[in-house]
Amino acid sequence: MIEVVCGVIEDDQGRFLACRRPAHKHLGGLWEFPGGKVEPAESPAAALGRELLEELGIDVEVGERMTPVEWCYPFGTIRLSPYRCRILGGRAAAIEHDELRWCPPGRLSELDWAAADLPVLAELMARAR
Repeated sequence: MIEVVCGVIEDDQGRFLACRRPAHKHLGGLWEFPGGKVEPAESPAAALGRELLEELGIDVEVGERMTPVEWCYPFGTIRLSPYRCRILGGRAAAIEHDELRWCPPGRLSELDWAAADLPVLAELMARAR
């Protein structure tokens, strides 16, 4: 099982950050909540902070853990642990992605999401109602 974390990042206007994977990478062209793999001996919160700094250039406060998702890909099974996050410093930049979008909750479902992120999106939408 590959442990992966992602950040469900909300801004002060109630919009959420969606990130599109570059075409040349696995799942290229699909949207995701940003994050990455948890390294050995690294806590999920520390991994998420590191990944968001590397991928987006932002420092975040890692908050509430949402429901984890297990998903099987051809390379293996992941456990995706999503966390609500708030930006403490920096401005999100597309360092590892080819596009970033701040979307109100009602517009997130218009994007073509990576399969493992769909249950996270569903939980977020259910909470927004």
